[in-house]
Amino acid sequence: MIDLYPLVAPVLKRMDPENAHRLTIRALRTGLVPSQSAADHKVLGIDAFGLNFPNPVGLAAGFDKNAEVPDAMLGQGFGFVEIGSVTPQPQYGNPRPRLFRLPQDMAVINRNGFNNEGLDVVAARLEARKGKSGLLGANVGANKDSEDRIADYVTGIDRLAGLSDYMTINISSPNTPGLRDLQGKAEMDELLTRCCAARDALVAAGQSRKPLIVKVAPDLDDLGREVIAEAVLAHGIDGLIVSNTTLSRDGLRHANKSEVGGMSGAPLFALSTDVLRDMFRLTKGRITLIGAGGISTGADAYTKIRAGASLVQFYTALAYAGPRLVTTIKKDLVACLKRDGFSSVADAVGADHT
Repeated sequence: MIDLYPLVAPVLKRMDPENAHRLTIRALRTGLVPSQSAADHKVLGIDAFGLNFPNPVGLAAGFDKNAEVPDAMLGQGFGFVEIGSVTPQPQYGNPRPRLFRLPQDMAVINRNGFNNEGLDVVAARLEARKGKSGLLGANVGANKDSEDRIADYVTGIDRLAGLSDYMTINISSPNTPGLRDLQGKAEMDELLTRCCAARDALVAAGQSRKPLIVKVAPDLDDLGREVIAEAVLAHGIDGLIVSNTTLSRDGLRHANKSEVGGMSGAPLFALSTDVLRDMFRLTKGRITLIGAGGISTGADAYTKIRAGASLVQFYTALAYAGPRLVTTIKKDLVACLKRDGFSSVADAVGADHT
């Protein structure tokens, strides 16, 4: 099938990044982006959270905030997609411009501020896709002006757990003032207590039990990492996404490095992988980890897996390489696994720790 991305990429890269993203979403909604889906190599299949993933390569939250194109992105070959972050009430987010490319660094800085259409709109879209195949996670956040941010997460779980395969609690965006404070010991305990209670109430009412995952920042110090590891183990949380964007600007060259916001892309890879490796050690491999941050090659995905990730996610690299990158990453990941004698992804998880 003809890859149209090289033809349109020069146009997209001359546009404002947010406008280019909206145009991409519209193209996906109207079917202008051809499907790349094909049967995955059997070595890529992995069971996690009680779910069977055809491959471990997922689309990170942020690309499809409003659940407009989950099936189109599954059609690009992702093993799962994560929509959101979604807040109870719609919110515009921070003033534009709020999204900045750093092409010299293969990075992006955003200060979006949880811009999304709100739970009502997103829930309606997910209701409409009921019965379709493909694994979907729902990432929930808190409104900026909320008086009880933990209640916002509970509302998100109540509304979207029945419409998704897993739920992500995003407490690590740097663009909502004070949000990362929920990663503190007392705040984390209250958050997880109330979120788990909400999930348990849904199960008691007859819904199937959905995995709860916490998305954490890469900027945690040693104590912060220990606090989160202890909390998720104590509360029986199913997994961690490691990690969100970073406030660090180490090594960046492009002029946009001075923009305020969270940085994603290739320069985040080493830091996020270090935190991932530490979280695997601190949780003793007892919970499922999703490795995110800076993935742009199959070798990157493989490094995350060896560091302790059962699944991986990426988004920023799509802006530079286009949708064919999904297929390339999977192909190269197969080669890495075979080269080192692994017969499955599961066999390679945490291999660097043994």
